[in-house]
Amino acid sequence: MDTYYDLIIVGAGPAGLTAGVYGPRAGLKTAILEPEAPGGKLVKTYEIANWPGQKLVTGYQLAMDMYEHATETGVEYLYGRVTKIDKVDNIFHIQCEDGNVYTSKTVMIASGTLEKQLGLEGDDTLIGKGLSFCAVCDGAFYRNQPVSVIGGGNSACEESLYLTKFASVVNLIVRRDVFRAEPHIQEQVLSNPKINVIWLHSPVRYVLDNGIISGLEIVSNVNQEKQIIPTKAVFPYIGSTPNTDFVSHLGITNQDGYLIVDENMKTAIPGLFGAGDVCAKFLRQIVTAANDGAVAAQQAFHYINSFH
Repeated sequence: MDTYYDLIIVGAGPAGLTAGVYGPRAGLKTAILEPEAPGGKLVKTYEIANWPGQKLVTGYQLAMDMYEHATETGVEYLYGRVTKIDKVDNIFHIQCEDGNVYTSKTVMIASGTLEKQLGLEGDDTLIGKGLSFCAVCDGAFYRNQPVSVIGGGNSACEESLYLTKFASVVNLIVRRDVFRAEPHIQEQVLSNPKINVIWLHSPVRYVLDNGIISGLEIVSNVNQEKQIIPTKAVFPYIGSTPNTDFVSHLGITNQDGYLIVDENMKTAIPGLFGAGDVCAKFLRQIVTAANDGAVAAQQAFHYINSFH
């Protein structure tokens, strides 16, 4: 296995796959390092209606289209979970969990984010037993049964709408008295008879039956009264944490762990770029991630050429 590249991309979401198209087209020997299936959060999204040129496409289909485009262009797709990145004598050393070490002239971090947990007992043990972070993956398991979604942003509202295709009722639990979602999504949620919005409440405990979720105890944020709502599944959508542990020692992240990059996707370390949701940015969307990936790949090309 060849381990020396011009550009190594960490992560195969929209940002990474777009860079996987632009890197080889610029003549760079390019590889993507990804521990899971290509697509990132795309494969967890049921329908996408804001990707230019396609009025409606499933997340899985768009992920596969991007993956095929990148691999046909010439990017190498390598399975590996990155554990540490260091720069030695102008060359990046990328260490992986399986013991492999890759070297590259440039690196683009497009490792995305990980969904935040609720902080309740069972967060780590109940996944697959009624706790899920992927409505698209697991929604069909709960046909004609009550389910609950936690959160008030775009993701919580969009996944609630998706779950109405299967569930008998979708309890949408919001800690505030307003949504953070875009207005047109709010309207869809509030007009859907299958969605029961429970304002000003927070989850406090999973209720179990033989080790499987059968209900959720919630508390009022106004008067602290508690109640148990029947539910066969809980889907938390309360934000995300950036996957940047492997570069936390480099001093290129903010207090929340997001990569600090400039308008050219450059970090403070020459040759090291960021792209997509992992960056500190205003808007996290597929189209902005693709933009980041294209810019970062072009900047990698110019950085390498600057040595000639």
